[in-house]
Amino acid sequence: MTDQNFRLGALLMTAAAVVFAMQDGISRHLAGAYNVYMVVMIRYWFFAVFVLALAARNPGGIRGAVRTRHPLLQIIRGLLLATEICVMITAFTVLGLVESHAVFTCYPLLVAALSGPVLGERVGWRRWTAIGIGFAGVLVILQPGVRVFSPAALIPLLAAFLFALYGLLTRYVARGDASAVSFFWTGITGAIVMTAIGVFHWQPMTAPDWAWMALLCCTAAAAHWLMIRALEVAEASAVQPFNYLMLPFAAALGITVFGDRLEPNVVLGAAIVVAAGLFTLWRARKTGRG
Repeated sequence: MTDQNFRLGALLMTAAAVVFAMQDGISRHLAGAYNVYMVVMIRYWFFAVFVLALAARNPGGIRGAVRTRHPLLQIIRGLLLATEICVMITAFTVLGLVESHAVFTCYPLLVAALSGPVLGERVGWRRWTAIGIGFAGVLVILQPGVRVFSPAALIPLLAAFLFALYGLLTRYVARGDASAVSFFWTGITGAIVMTAIGVFHWQPMTAPDWAWMALLCCTAAAAHWLMIRALEVAEASAVQPFNYLMLPFAAALGITVFGDRLEPNVVLGAAIVVAAGLFTLWRARKTGRG
């Protein structure tokens, strides 16, 4: 990988983090006024059109994108991601963007911890130590025993767990399916499931909020496109750390637009989690195992 490719990949991944943060802010706004299932359903409709358009442009077309060696796992992946999105948007409305994202940043640590039992990968003592330190950071954020613990604080933790499982299954099916196939099944499965649920929660939407909904759909497509391009031009292990920039971007949005508070324990805990996550990524890239 050349320096030029790395710079372009880093720039694209940073842009993706900015757009994802915008998407989360719009999701919080809409979910504050409308049912979460309806918001996610409409978002998935646009996402399905997006993946169909991408599949049609790829060699083999839509027929090629449908062919998978792991149909059941692809469906489970789609279900996991759709559920994670619903859970995380709920967290935004209950806890706000700052605390939700601070807890959610532990998902790479969950991926590392679960890669052994799920994928059979070896995780060495250095990464296990980093995982333990990272989850200590999560406890700093949640402060159990220091204040009255709110069960709502577990919502973004559940979202992180679901996203980690989704990521691990994505790595597993990649052994037999191309990324275009996985992307297609993610969008179509999610659209079908969310439509089956969301239609029963339909609410009339005002014209201004339809404009926000359209912007949400556009940001979702743009963020995924930026991420795909980043992974096309640079190694995933090299640009993955730039995903953590979503935390300060989302925090800035939450503070300036939604009036979220930046508590000292959240800053300290998030710093610990991010540092531990970056170490696990660096260690995995350096050794290739544990």
